[in-house]
Amino acid sequence: MVKKAILIGINYPGTEGELLGCINDVTRTHKSLVELFGFSEENITELIDTDKSKIQPTGKNIRQAFSDLVETAKSGDVLFVHYSGHGTRLPPETGEDDDTEFDECIVPSDHNYITDDDIREIVDKVPKGCSFTFVSDSCHSGGLIDSAKEQIGESFKKKPKKVFKCPFGLFSSKRVVVKEETSTKTEQRDGTENRTNARNRFLPLETSINMLKQATGKYDIEVGNIRATLFDVFGDDASPKVKKFIKVILSNLQESIGEGLMLGNIGKLATDFFTEKLNDQEFLKPAIQTQVGSKKEVYAGACNGELGNNGILLSGCQTDQFSADVGSKVKAYGAFTNSIHTILTETKGKISYKDLVLKSRKLLEKQGYPQRPGLYCSDCYVNVSFIC
Repeated sequence: MVKKAILIGINYPGTEGELLGCINDVTRTHKSLVELFGFSEENITELIDTDKSKIQPTGKNIRQAFSDLVETAKSGDVLFVHYSGHGTRLPPETGEDDDTEFDECIVPSDHNYITDDDIREIVDKVPKGCSFTFVSDSCHSGGLIDSAKEQIGESFKKKPKKVFKCPFGLFSSKRVVVKEETSTKTEQRDGTENRTNARNRFLPLETSINMLKQATGKYDIEVGNIRATLFDVFGDDASPKVKKFIKVILSNLQESIGEGLMLGNIGKLATDFFTEKLNDQEFLKPAIQTQVGSKKEVYAGACNGELGNNGILLSGCQTDQFSADVGSKVKAYGAFTNSIHTILTETKGKISYKDLVLKSRKLLEKQGYPQRPGLYCSDCYVNVSFIC
């Protein structure tokens, strides 16, 4: 049995979406994996954006790290991924069925989004008898492995959605003071201050687009055609879901406006045409209904809960909630990650997935954070020991 891990921390330094605690989360998680769970240093890969000597957490690099992780795995291996950074969500394509009614995404350093369907595609490649644990300390992380069974949470559309008002402000750059209860032993032992600067790890599309404009020098990016823009900017390195969906649409588009359209460069005419067709069911049907064998492609948002059972997701919050990034530059961390490691220290790592998430919920509530962590996995993993 081999234990392998990918740790991703993105602080987005120097941008309007800058966070402070994500790299610290990676450092702390790295230490726990080695000391509590017996991971070897050589089997832990870090992607962080504050050290240019490290692998940068771009969309392409994160996808490659995921692929390397599962493609080299064998039955009995233990795979672990921890992500700390911004999260966002996109409305699904027209006609798509989705468990949470959105595409939950993590936001790489270059804003080349990785969707819940992309992560499902990776998980489906995990060998039989090999576990894949994904801890995501990001906003909208509920349901981040598409089609994974919801064991603890309120993210799926089977329940009425509640309006959630984020106490940390809409934009991640806003800071407010959050009052914490210091009566708990955990907080006193961790030295948590009575009043802490808190940001949320949510990146509104407008903010992400502004950051993308600055990173690429393309200032004509608009909110209304984000998928076409991601395809235009990143081409073959874009999300597999985006590529498959857009390429089918562009095939239709070529028939409508003629030859000469380059798939790697949509151009203004194609983008405008694509935007006009977003609500045309007949035009979108080939992309929505494309199938391989007897099941829908991953990008079609299949939600029958039967597309593989090796993925285990611990989400920092529900799909309509925000995760807190807490503290100053001197001492910053993700509230969810902090709760996990506090509990793991107390239990010496001997705790089930279910109990870890339930204890994290209670601890965060006691500390004054409204985010509610979730657990998404098949029934066989609920009461199994965390990681291994």
